[in-house]
Amino acid sequence: MEIKIEMLPKYRIAYVRQVGPYGHANVQTMQQLKKWASAKNLINNTSIILGISHDSPETTLPENCRYDAGIVISDDYQMDDFINEGEFIGGKYAVFKVKHTAEAIQKAWRIIFSELSNGGYQIDDRPIFERYIGEMVANHYCEICVPIK
Repeated sequence: MEIKIEMLPKYRIAYVRQVGPYGHANVQTMQQLKKWASAKNLINNTSIILGISHDSPETTLPENCRYDAGIVISDDYQMDDFINEGEFIGGKYAVFKVKHTAEAIQKAWRIIFSELSNGGYQIDDRPIFERYIGEMVANHYCEICVPIK
């Protein structure tokens, strides 16, 4: 699996949060975000959508795991009361391009950490996330982004 290192900028995001076990509820949360973003004409070929896993199920009880489905918005975008506003702080990330299928993403999650360790990278404590860019999704790919020091 190819590792690409990127310095990601700080982003303003609109997001929907789900608290509970990771899995099917994350998909529903992402669908809720996309429905809102589509109604606001925010989805296009350059849109950046983030699936942010804030907690590790190995150290956090499943019922306390936080997942945000977010979309990058401009600094001047006027928010409404139906969605949360937040900030993605950015920084140095190891980026893995993955086929956008459940099987490929699950396989990637199983091997990413050993790949990073074998490459001599140290994981930082910022959230890990999946990044979906319109053009990439149209070609059935996404990226898993892991913060590194």
